[in-house]
Amino acid sequence: MSAAPAVRDVDRLDPADVPMVLDLLHAATAADGVRPLSEEAELRLQHGGPPGGRDLLVPAPDGGLAGYARFEAGTGGPDAEAELVVAPGCRRRGVGRALLTRLEQLAGGRPLRVWAHGDLPGSAELARSRGYTRARVLIQMRRELATVDPAPRPRLPQGVTVRAFRPGVDEQAWLRVNARAFASHPEQGGWTAEDLLLREAEPWFDPAGFLLGWDGDRLLGSHWTKVHPPGDVGPEAVGEVYVLGVDPDGQGTGLGRALTDLGLAHLRARGLREVLLYVEEDNAAAVALYERSGFTRYAVDVSWRRVS
Repeated sequence: MSAAPAVRDVDRLDPADVPMVLDLLHAATAADGVRPLSEEAELRLQHGGPPGGRDLLVPAPDGGLAGYARFEAGTGGPDAEAELVVAPGCRRRGVGRALLTRLEQLAGGRPLRVWAHGDLPGSAELARSRGYTRARVLIQMRRELATVDPAPRPRLPQGVTVRAFRPGVDEQAWLRVNARAFASHPEQGGWTAEDLLLREAEPWFDPAGFLLGWDGDRLLGSHWTKVHPPGDVGPEAVGEVYVLGVDPDGQGTGLGRALTDLGLAHLRARGLREVLLYVEEDNAAAVALYERSGFTRYAVDVSWRRVS
């Protein structure tokens, strides 16, 4: 029996190693048709993350990478979390198993959640063989933009106006509403100013597609759109309903639907043909709403959990 692949883990990736990890992610995306890591994991491998996080690397014989994983010690909850990816040419050689073994060691006695993007057969097989069960499912839904009204005139609540996000001005107002709108969401509701500023510095950030609904000087909701470049989530550029949130005080007023229509029109005006969004599978009301809006299920991400 051959020896298990060697795993090296560090508190923070050496900047020289970051391009090699990104190359691995691009190769896996091309092979599988799905991004192997979340946006949050990609940002943290490039810029660092909260204390306790680790980057795991498995070298390949050719000097590249056979595998990578990102470990998060947790943000106050009982579970540790992780994501991992194996290079397409190095699969079925124990790389994924070696990474998962080291992740479990880092988790210690805590339950470990591991995200599998795309719910690929190999990921499910590995997770089940190690005693993991499906704990959470995130659905990716998509729709064509050709039938979107390019110049909508949505009915806004009385006194509400919509304008684009102003970098350096609107951050605190948006963070307040985001926290209120997503108070029960596992990740989104906990965004910090640093999380927001990191995304403002990304090449894809476009304030013109970040629409805010104001009632006077009070922000009530927003629709932040994103454009994925060709090769990121498909061969062509694809739009995304990135963050759509309405303050509890503005819910039930039609603001969410109005912001949705305006954001989709913005993406169509960019010349895009398709838009995606993510929604929790157990949020039946939201799934039904999006289906009525022309979205259909495209892919799923699964959080596998094991209690030590």
